[in-house]
Amino acid sequence: MSMTKRERLEKTIHGEEADRVPVALWRHWPGDDQRAADLVEATVAFQRRWDFDFVKVTPASSFQVADYGVQDRWVGNVEGTRDYVRRAVERSLDWTELRVLDPGRGALSRQLDALRMFKDAFGTETPFIQTVFSPLAQAKNICGKERLIEYMRTAPDRLMTGLNTITESTLRFIDSMRRSGVSGIFYAIQHASYGIMSEAEYREFGRPFDLRILEALPEDWWLNVLHLHGAVPMFDLVADYPVQVINWHDRETSPDLAEGKLKFSGAVSGGIGRWDPMHSGTPVEVRAQARQAIEQTSARRFILSTGCVIMTTTPTSNIRAAREVVESLA
Repeated sequence: MSMTKRERLEKTIHGEEADRVPVALWRHWPGDDQRAADLVEATVAFQRRWDFDFVKVTPASSFQVADYGVQDRWVGNVEGTRDYVRRAVERSLDWTELRVLDPGRGALSRQLDALRMFKDAFGTETPFIQTVFSPLAQAKNICGKERLIEYMRTAPDRLMTGLNTITESTLRFIDSMRRSGVSGIFYAIQHASYGIMSEAEYREFGRPFDLRILEALPEDWWLNVLHLHGAVPMFDLVADYPVQVINWHDRETSPDLAEGKLKFSGAVSGGIGRWDPMHSGTPVEVRAQARQAIEQTSARRFILSTGCVIMTTTPTSNIRAAREVVESLA
């Protein structure tokens, strides 16, 4: 007898046998991510076509910082990400002038509207989780990648003031989501990488703010996914974070899935390269990589996905291959 999506995911998270390996893919919706109704329509249609085990709600990365004065636009990136054309912080003193955002207004309010529409569309049948960017990731979008590192090393106290403001805004947004129907958040970390900063720097400017947010999540949110973006992630540093799932670029960097399972007590998510083979390969290659990942994890504590968003131009045949392989191996 087949399980519900929630039953399958909860069994997987706890290391128990499920009827099959859960599977989920997610992507950006450039253009449609600027209006709540369009984001919902595009995401719901994608889910109704593929029937994934959960839905990651993927607004533009600017949704948490737009109300600080940031501006961005989509210029054709096939990943669906947008380029920032105006920053809110141009000098270190600007960090001290940021104000805590009201989730009942502006871009945050529009995202809450979208979540209410998702609740109406999915009910309790399909779990959906809201993307939330870490304070450091938001700070990068506010000032720019290079300047963030500069401020961290030349004006740490002012940056800390800004990070505290961003964290408080994030906590207020999360509190406003309590009745939205979400099953958790997709918490995106972009700077816990040895290629970007030292572990000591992330311990000071990243981890404390991450934990303030994750420890404040409602107890009934049962599907919180931690995403480690980029190469050479500080996996050991975040393996004790209070989340149920970790997702990272396992096909592009270490650790692999088996090692990740040894370090983390919940479920690991990944197994398919989002560029090769998901975007540029064939369905045969997608199925082969998926089978290898399932074998590597013994089909326990594992959710089949890619290490990050799939491209907006990913072939339908490859998405179909990833979705159908778990059924064929059930």
